[in-house]
Parts: sequence; C-alpha cells; structure tokens
Amino acid sequence: MRLWRLTRAPFVALDGTGPERHGARWTSPGRKMINFASEPGLAVLVVLRYLPRDLSGIDQDYLLGWTEVDHEPERLPFVEDQTEKRRIGDEWLDAGRSLLAAAQSAVLPEADIIMMNPAHPDFASVPPLTTRPFRFEDCLHLPENP
Repeated sequence: MRLWRLTRAPFVALDGTGPERHGARWTSPGRKMINFASEPGLAVLVVLRYLPRDLSGIDQDYLLGWTEVDHEPERLPFVEDQTEKRRIGDEWLDAGRSLLAAAQSAVLPEADIIMMNPAHPDFASVPPLTTRPFRFEDCLHLPENP
C-alpha cells in the first residue's frame, strides 16, 4: 500500500512528534502518530485547507512524499464529534493491534486518512519517505486565456 504525505522539509521524518506535541484530529496530545493520505491529491488538499487563501509568502520547502508498506489498515468508524474521534484514535493506539488505521476523510469522503502507529513492532520495517519538491503555485496556477 502506498501512503502519501505533504510536509515541509524540516518535518519529513516519520517520528510522530507533531501530533505528540499538538494532538491530531484522531489522537490526543501526548501520543505519537503519523498521518498519511490514501491519495496524493488528498495529502495536498488537507494541507491547502489550512493555508491562507493568498499563497504569497507561504513556505517554499514543501515536499510530497510517499512510502510503501505491506499492511492493510484497520478501519475506524467515521464520526463527526472531535472528542469521539480522539477517543477512537487513542484507543486504537493503546491497543497496538495494527500498524495502520484508516478513516474516511472529512475533506474528501471518497479517500481515507491513514494513521500509522510508530510504537507498533512492524514500524521498524517502514521505509523513509521518497520525496519530491512541491509548490502550490505550480499546481494552482491558472493558464492564461488564449
């Protein structure tokens, strides 16, 4: 399974420290977890959602990355309530049943957010991200009318 991630260069390591410090949609602060998308477009859309509408002045060090794993994710139920999402995600991490969990994306319901548990024993076999530079200006630039 190919997993996608759009991140800034300083945060390319698969270590789960961002959600540990700040929490994530599906986990509480203090818990390491790594977020991915099932599709590259979803990875871009999730980040774009949090950027200012005027893209001038945004960071220019974004990288689109992917890794491959031979694991199928455990399916988590989609719920709207943020407290319930974190309860479900925290329970999944605590149980340690699987390396991956998938939940329907709130941004693009046809795709999934894939969460990775860095405390799972199979995490040691996960390859680092393969990356390429990514610029929002390149993909959002409208061609001039002829």
